[in-house]
Amino acid sequence: MIDSQEYPDGAYLIGSANNLLIGPQHPPLMKLSKAFDYIKIINNKLHIGAATPGGKIVSFCKKNNIANFEFVAHLPGTLGGMLQMNAGLKDYEIFNHLHMVYFKDEYRLLGDIEYGYRSTNITKVAFEGIFEIEKGFDESKIDMFRQMRANQPHDPSAGSFFKNPEGDFAGRLIEEAGLKGHRIGDMAFSDKHANFMVNLGKGTFEDAITLMELAQTRVYAQFGIWLENEVAIIDTRYMGKNKPSKRPKTLL
Repeated sequence: MIDSQEYPDGAYLIGSANNLLIGPQHPPLMKLSKAFDYIKIINNKLHIGAATPGGKIVSFCKKNNIANFEFVAHLPGTLGGMLQMNAGLKDYEIFNHLHMVYFKDEYRLLGDIEYGYRSTNITKVAFEGIFEIEKGFDESKIDMFRQMRANQPHDPSAGSFFKNPEGDFAGRLIEEAGLKGHRIGDMAFSDKHANFMVNLGKGTFEDAITLMELAQTRVYAQFGIWLENEVAIIDTRYMGKNKPSKRPKTLL
């Protein structure tokens, strides 16, 4: 079990790797075991293991008539990654109904965690999320969230590449900068939604990085806004230091 041993120096813990761009010089990668893939109701709280996939969460909530998790049907990945980045769709976020998170040595209440739009200050590995329960699963929200995703491409991608800057949209800025549909090698900003970097066949990490940096510099030159990645880049050359922190980080 992963919580009973020391983490290797520089290891990063990943979930389903849906929101990652992994380079050839990545640090050691680890995953939680299936022992953390569970959902339980205890004392009228929903306990969800960090290795539990979103589809399983929605199925459980539908079966037990639990509200507020319908949007998770359209979030790839596992709960651990969703917690680490406060994943969501627009104003529907995983932290909206969170009660506390269990780490290796402690429980932390919602009020003890700093979080915002697609960000938290979580640096430890989360093993379990504990949520408030509200009855009333809403099937109509599944269709609403599906429509919200209707403008997204079906080509392979890591999801939204950049965070939306406050008061604006990354896709609009990329399009205004003339990069919607722009291609480098086999990586391109989708001609369906400019904030999705898609792989058109044999795209490489280097293609993706070059395209990312082009968008950041061009948008900054035109609008004075620096686009911040929503996709996590896992390569020691792009992680802001010569080698990653000894403390593992949970990622989607």
